[in-house]
Amino acid sequence: MEPNSAYVLRPAKLEDLPSLVDLVSHLTDSITSIPQDKEFLEKRIHKSLRAFYPNIDQAGDEQYLFVLEGPEGIVGTSAIIARVGGFQPFYTYKIERENFANADLKLEKSHPTLTLKASHDGPTEIGSLYLRPDCRHSGLGRLLSLGRFLFIARFPKRFRSQILAELRGFLDEQGKSPFWEQVAKPFFEQEFSEADFLSGLGNKSFIRDLMPRHPLYTELLPQEVQSVIGRVHNHTAPAKAILEREGFEAIEEVDIFDAGPILQASRGSVRCLKEARSYEIESLVPESELSNSPWLAANGQLDYKACITSADTQEDSCSLSEVAASSLGLQAGDTVWLTPLFPKS
Repeated sequence: MEPNSAYVLRPAKLEDLPSLVDLVSHLTDSITSIPQDKEFLEKRIHKSLRAFYPNIDQAGDEQYLFVLEGPEGIVGTSAIIARVGGFQPFYTYKIERENFANADLKLEKSHPTLTLKASHDGPTEIGSLYLRPDCRHSGLGRLLSLGRFLFIARFPKRFRSQILAELRGFLDEQGKSPFWEQVAKPFFEQEFSEADFLSGLGNKSFIRDLMPRHPLYTELLPQEVQSVIGRVHNHTAPAKAILEREGFEAIEEVDIFDAGPILQASRGSVRCLKEARSYEIESLVPESELSNSPWLAANGQLDYKACITSADTQEDSCSLSEVAASSLGLQAGDTVWLTPLFPKS
């Protein structure tokens, strides 16, 4: 792919609110963490601005909200939650097995179950990823997703050693979640979108009060419901593929509303984190004079900026494109953080 340094991932600012409201208003599929609510989005930006304060040295309830800005304006968003849980628990269904045996019948059986789990001191979470449809298939989704990891690489004390990603579950052709309709809806008497919206606003008390308190035997569910447990939404499949290539794996937990998969990895096993390192910018040159291998580049500052660029690296220094340096607010002699955009084939 041709690097396009004109698109920059950066922290959301208050002046981005109208653009962010417009961006999420075009969502055809709900994203729990970025509901279509102006007041909530404004509070989310304020919370994110506080997360970037310089005196933070451990993972707390910080929520880092990023936007992807191009020549046409804001085209995408993604986020990092420093630690899930806390005052508002992080709820999942844990996939387990319950064993039964009878000596007279010489029969042993193992049945899969779903058990509600509440985490109060969980890992770091990446989420809120959305890219405008007309900007997809351009490599920008990779910038939105992986650009967050260079921030984690630069400021490791702000995050946990484990990172998870909760992915949207399968929806049918009518936009309904088979899992929600058969499993969760009888307990809430709400539509999926309504419960998802409430959860996105941070109201988790209804989950605590109304969700089933006993394990669910999945073999008692209709086959069409069993088949979507851990299955990803069609639109989220590319994001899942990116994370899996970076070292994430599905764990034995799923989303409580749509049974979407939850991926997790240790920081030390994430490819783009392992390969990230800092270089001194030795020279700035036109893009055409650099090798075509695309890199993810970041300025490594709390006023964070990341983009895709070409670069030629030596042992501790590099040549960087002039456009990328301008986008990142860097010049010759400064430090830039780089990691290859793609895993080695």
